[in-house]
Amino acid sequence: MAKAFFRLQKFLRRTQFLLFFLTAAYLMAGSLLLLQRTRLVIQQGSRGTPSNQALPVPEETGRVGIIDPRALQNPRPGPRLLVGMDALQESALDQRHSPHWLMSRNSELRQLRRRWFHRFSSEQEPLQTAGFKAMKHTAEHKGTYMGCFTHDARERTLKGAVFYDLRKMTVAHCQEACAERAYSYAGLAYGAECYCGNTLPAAAAKPEECSSECKGEKGSVCGGVNRLSVYSAEQLRAAARPRRNVIYRGCFRAPENLTDTFPASLIQPNLTVEMCSEFCSKKEFPLAVIRGQECYCGYPTRHFPLREGTDGLHCSGTRNTSSTAGAEHCLVYQTPVQDTRCTDRKFLTTKSKVFVALSSFPGAGNTWARHLIEHATGYYTGSYYFDGALYNKGFKGEKDHWRSRRTICVKTHESGKTDIEMFDSAILLIRNPYKSLMAEFNRKYAGHLGYATDRNWKSKEWPDFVNSYASWWASHVLEWLKYGKRLLVVHYEDLKQSLIPKLKEMVEFLNVTVTEDRLLCVENNRDGNFKRSSAKQKNFEPFTKEMKDLINRYILTVDEALRGRNFSGLPREYVPR
Repeated sequence: MAKAFFRLQKFLRRTQFLLFFLTAAYLMAGSLLLLQRTRLVIQQGSRGTPSNQALPVPEETGRVGIIDPRALQNPRPGPRLLVGMDALQESALDQRHSPHWLMSRNSELRQLRRRWFHRFSSEQEPLQTAGFKAMKHTAEHKGTYMGCFTHDARERTLKGAVFYDLRKMTVAHCQEACAERAYSYAGLAYGAECYCGNTLPAAAAKPEECSSECKGEKGSVCGGVNRLSVYSAEQLRAAARPRRNVIYRGCFRAPENLTDTFPASLIQPNLTVEMCSEFCSKKEFPLAVIRGQECYCGYPTRHFPLREGTDGLHCSGTRNTSSTAGAEHCLVYQTPVQDTRCTDRKFLTTKSKVFVALSSFPGAGNTWARHLIEHATGYYTGSYYFDGALYNKGFKGEKDHWRSRRTICVKTHESGKTDIEMFDSAILLIRNPYKSLMAEFNRKYAGHLGYATDRNWKSKEWPDFVNSYASWWASHVLEWLKYGKRLLVVHYEDLKQSLIPKLKEMVEFLNVTVTEDRLLCVENNRDGNFKRSSAKQKNFEPFTKEMKDLINRYILTVDEALRGRNFSGLPREYVPR
């Protein structure tokens, strides 16, 4: 009996040990699987989305240690999202413009919108090298490689135009861009940044210090960390000359002392616009001013702001020949050279105490407003989302965490109570809903600079898009008026019409002091890199009578709400239509 009991006891002990071992093995296997899946998600975020994946994963998930939930949210619904929207529509049209209905409907739509992801272009990781590996200049580009030079972003020698392309930058692309703007040298840094100028940097660096491979061209050198690979663009200047845009700014009253106003001048018999523009371009000035046989180069200043032109009859002759302007007036032309007095930008040195939103409905000009704010204040703007196209073109705040408080303000299209109350104050940008809807529809089907095709406009997606987005335009404003703590309401049309006064209001709201010359520089560079070409725009009326009736009701609701909060109402051009 004792022997049988001993055997039973021994068996139970073995079983207990076996169960413990199996439990531990199960937990370890589960942990390893979890770690593997987490690593897979991060790798997919950084390398891009496979073509056979059902839902695209935005690149923002590739940040080490953080998977930011904002990157998984898209406040702009895709076309397929609109399937089943009928279930969200009220049967009575006269109830659709009710603020209560708009807010409740917007909440439902916002939840649906957030289920869809942004498809962002994956970026290549920076080239990591254990030691310098010599790179041959095998790229198919023209011009002489001048060497490797030191590069200080704050005190640049190549002070001309600056371009970024963190996916497709090549030596040829940089050279052509600089040549079209009449620069002699093209310098590349960090594998993706292009700088233009007419003077070589003074301090040369060791050749091996320029070790960054061009993002869009394997085997080519595009500078390094604080290093510039400089190439000559002289051979391309002649070919690019016919493509350069010399813009006629108008006839203006000449300042009292032209020599004091303009830093460079030239007196030339039989002076032509091309001669003066070429001279000023080489001197790296954005303005070419002609008075008779005199050519002056400079910038718009408070002494010569270019705000009030005069009748062209005051400037005798024509714009294309050796014209002679009157003694009191002069002809002004915009050269291909960029005004660089306001192009330097940086992150805030200390965290901002006030968390400011730059809020707008999609298609209302938020990117343009960010361009103006960044160049006026000298500080980057942030974003609640991540747009690779914007980051590639110099909006470096796109990759900074939106709550870092290192940016002057943060772009957002969100309009829920929780999202609004996170901010201490906000600039609320409002645009004509007709224009906003068309701009956002173009962006969805053709990107930031393109236009949707006739097929897109004639498809069933357009009516569904209007039905969904028109209510969002109204509820976005209504909710910010209701929950916003401190607001500055800016109408897109007013900003476009009176740029300097409105921009001053925005800068003062952000508690930043700027000079008049910097604001004039912003005005000189007002368009930025994301303005659609008006030449490609088609003149047609995409809105039906039913659409107009719906949108006009929303306009009246928003106008009434603005006036109820003691803000100016919507511009008159919004209605009737």
